Amino acid sequence: MHESILEAKGLNTFYGRSHILKGVDFSIKAGEGIALMGRNGMGKTTLLKSLLGIVPFRDGQISVRGKEINKPVTHQIAKMGIAYVPEGRGIFPNLNVRENLVMAARHGRNGRKDWSFERVMKTFPRLGERISNGGWQLSGGEQQMLTIGRALMTNPDLLILDEATEGLAPLIAQEIWGIVEQVRETGIAVVIVDKNHRALSKICDKAMIMVKGELVFDGLTSQFKTNPKIIQQHLGV
Repeated sequence: MHESILEAKGLNTFYGRSHILKGVDFSIKAGEGIALMGRNGMGKTTLLKSLLGIVPFRDGQISVRGKEINKPVTHQIAKMGIAYVPEGRGIFPNLNVRENLVMAARHGRNGRKDWSFERVMKTFPRLGERISNGGWQLSGGEQQMLTIGRALMTNPDLLILDEATEGLAPLIAQEIWGIVEQVRETGIAVVIVDKNHRALSKICDKAMIMVKGELVFDGLTSQFKTNPKIIQQHLGV
């Protein structure tokens, strides 16, 4: 039985007076893949940021590996083996590719060092070709590869990707999905937010759909794929 890496119960998060998350429960186990879906403005990013301590929640509880954390602090959560690739990527434009990667490098929990600089170079050959380029000189797809590579350099147990392929050309998006599949094969758990529910269904075990700050679907991707009504109702444009 795999242990739960990150778990939340009854999360309520507000922006000012706006009630964004309404009693959300969330759990991801070691090695699991979860697709977090929903239209824009439904609370997906707020859920991720609440889980990571970036946005404070008003009530509810969060546990990492069974240990309750009253007030999550982002850098402490990161040290517990959880890596985050934010929407907008957040690379350092004034650093080159090598510097962006090396600055994040550290052993994972229990001293794991599966993801070395060499392994990241092998996984992202395109970054190797741009190794001395500044972050500002990279295309959107290269920036996304760099952000994922940087997250992997922390040797995480869980990788959280917000808007994995947003704004990327279809061929580059395919490349990103291929990389995410490779990451999953190494046993790293993933939570992915993206609009491409077909790609997510192939990569992830579980699907969650958010509508107005609440989960309206939480089940296996096999159940999700065979329910066109849910897809049309909650994800259709």
